[in-house]
Amino acid sequence: MHALHTKQTAIIAAGRVFVPAHDVETFIAEAQATYPIAAANPGNVLLSFCVEDAAAGTVTVLEQWTSQQALDRHLATPEVMALFAKWGPNMRNEVRKFDALNERDPLA
Repeated sequence: MHALHTKQTAIIAAGRVFVPAHDVETFIAEAQATYPIAAANPGNVLLSFCVEDAAAGTVTVLEQWTSQQALDRHLATPEVMALFAKWGPNMRNEVRKFDALNERDPLA
């Protein structure tokens, strides 16, 4: 295996959000509906929302962007703004943003 090294800083957003357990499936459906919006953004590498614990309303979030500007474009879309407007008051957001350098295979 060869290692992929890049000098470009990637933006990683990772963590969990917590929504009321009875709303977790609705939240996931609405969050995953933003996948095509992210895919249309040339700076999107990965966007993933997965139910971690339905009974607790826990959702794992993983995002990778080529730049802060790409993430800013995504966050400024009407669909993503509406998602935050709707769920923000009923969601505990523990997602954090990281600047990533030196990308490589995890086994390298």
